[in-house]
Amino acid sequence: MSESLFSDAKQRLETALKYISISEDAIEHLKFPKASLTVSIPVRMDNGSLRIFQGYRVRYDDTRGPTKGGIRFHPDVTLEEVQSLAFWMTFKCAVLNLPFGGAKGGIALNPKELSKMELERLSRGYVDAIADFIGPDIDIPAPDLYTSPMIMGWMMDQYSIIRRQITPAAFTGKPVTIGGSLGRDTATATGAYYVIESINQLFPSAPQDTTVAVQGFGNAGAHIAELLFKAGYKVVAVSDSQGGIYTKNGLDIPSIRQYKEAHRGMKAIYCRGTVCNIIDHEVVSNQELLTLDVDILIPAALENQITEVNANDIKAKFIFEVANGPINSAADKILGEKGIYVVPDILVNAGGVTVSYFEWVQNRSGLYWTLTEVNHRLKQKMVEETKHIWEIAQQHAISLRTAAYVHGLHRLGEAIDSKGTRDYYVNG
Repeated sequence: MSESLFSDAKQRLETALKYISISEDAIEHLKFPKASLTVSIPVRMDNGSLRIFQGYRVRYDDTRGPTKGGIRFHPDVTLEEVQSLAFWMTFKCAVLNLPFGGAKGGIALNPKELSKMELERLSRGYVDAIADFIGPDIDIPAPDLYTSPMIMGWMMDQYSIIRRQITPAAFTGKPVTIGGSLGRDTATATGAYYVIESINQLFPSAPQDTTVAVQGFGNAGAHIAELLFKAGYKVVAVSDSQGGIYTKNGLDIPSIRQYKEAHRGMKAIYCRGTVCNIIDHEVVSNQELLTLDVDILIPAALENQITEVNANDIKAKFIFEVANGPINSAADKILGEKGIYVVPDILVNAGGVTVSYFEWVQNRSGLYWTLTEVNHRLKQKMVEETKHIWEIAQQHAISLRTAAYVHGLHRLGEAIDSKGTRDYYVNG
């Protein structure tokens, strides 16, 4: 990801500004991140050698509260990527009306190449390097790509050691046994499911007559596929980084998840107890999966999967962005002309940050909620904001993505203006 992605992200902002009146001060304020940090993290490897890893943390905007955003471990992490993700997080928190601004962090590495002990040393070293940049009232990190509850636990523990006090609210997405929230590990997918159900109710289509393809079978992708399967949707294709499987008759998602966890591979199988049988299926690439003739397409992998190169080949009626930034702005235009509804990432995958907010609240109050309470509160917020965004889109005859940015801009603009604008100082 490069500077061009950040420019592309800001282009969505420019489009939304045509449909809302906010102050020049607010527009200027949102053009640039508040603070960016680049750090070098020395790690003693298991073989005795020393490696230096590059880490990043960006706080984009904190007008509405302390910043919030995940930490990802990936070879392609750059400052520009983290900055773009922090920009999206700013709008995601505003769209869900959370008292947070947007942030993001990351370390450039392939986590699969490190041992568990090396990953722990790296995670603690990252916190050592950014400890003065974060905190429960400043910036609260969470898990993201290739980071886990245990990694968040290591980071929270290291931060507590530095501060000489137990500080669970400094990180979210932790193990439940040390202050994590029930439902946080599946919150992104659960929130996306509530959005899909809300949109699907607006159209006369029963779940059993609705076909679904999911690109990305990681934590979020696999869980949303299983939620939809259990709700009666016909999930006909799924894929991971190695490729995908497709059958027009629908896949048995729980069996596929069971097989993948046991064999680290993917096959179209049906399991009854411990006996699994392979069913007839086609092998498809990740790009081929995107172009399948389905009702719902769910990109749940990486950024820039649908661009101007393949947008004309997309046949789905609805696209729900579980991944961050899977569609670029040029593809947005093409998809809109084709009449495809694109439900944007800053709404669809906001379940993760919403339950992270719930975890932060629980940590600060010392009062912890049941899973039923967490999911009830999550459903309320996801359904409510989906309704608002749909109404804005209908009112202005604009895309759901632009409507989501208009919705977020309204809240951000009001918060920024409450501190004083040009008109206030010049005209009294």
